[in-house]
Amino acid sequence: MPKSEELDFTVLRAEMVEVIAMQARYVAAAIGKDRFDDRVMAAMGRIPRHDFVPAALRELAYLNVPLPIGCGKTISQPFIVALMTELLEIDGTDTVLEVGTGLGYQAAILSEMANRVYTVEIIEELAHEARRRLDRLGCRHIDFKIGDGSRGWLEHAPFDKIIVAAAPEVIPPTLIAQLKPGGRMVVPVGPENEQHLHLLTKGRDDRIQTKAVLQVSFAPLVLSH
Repeated sequence: MPKSEELDFTVLRAEMVEVIAMQARYVAAAIGKDRFDDRVMAAMGRIPRHDFVPAALRELAYLNVPLPIGCGKTISQPFIVALMTELLEIDGTDTVLEVGTGLGYQAAILSEMANRVYTVEIIEELAHEARRRLDRLGCRHIDFKIGDGSRGWLEHAPFDKIIVAAAPEVIPPTLIAQLKPGGRMVVPVGPENEQHLHLLTKGRDDRIQTKAVLQVSFAPLVLSH
């Protein structure tokens, strides 16, 4: 890639981060603060979103909008990626489960902050392409699985944090069971046009609490039969 093009992406990515910072103020009441953690913003500023969209859409990669990635799926808008990451409160020792790999952008962000990322994608074509893109960028500490994400990944459970990038109508009990006591899950919930992003926390006593953060629009969570 010519250096001039790379520079353009660098500038566009910095502008994207500024937009995210401005939009964070609009959810201040819901999340209890008006700015995202520096580690979240640094990860958003480092990971090249243009490497996780189809080639024809690379010039649009840093707009704050979702973009199609094939197979009827989209890459979430950058603000939503940052918000969901922020809500997880990831620690450097955390093991994170991601449901819905897509082309791997959220997994790349998570890998910048967590100790280990386990990501599950039900569409084989997307899963293979995500792995190729993440490997090419040198993203480490990510394990891949093709399958029904609503079932989690029992072999590596329980998880400190869980992030779901597709919307079930109700939060899958299996995922709740695979969340450690003291853990956090971020998941869009509800039928089409009535989805809200939820933060689920599990107390040390296994007590579950959920909070709706804002209205969102995600593809439905696909289940295997």
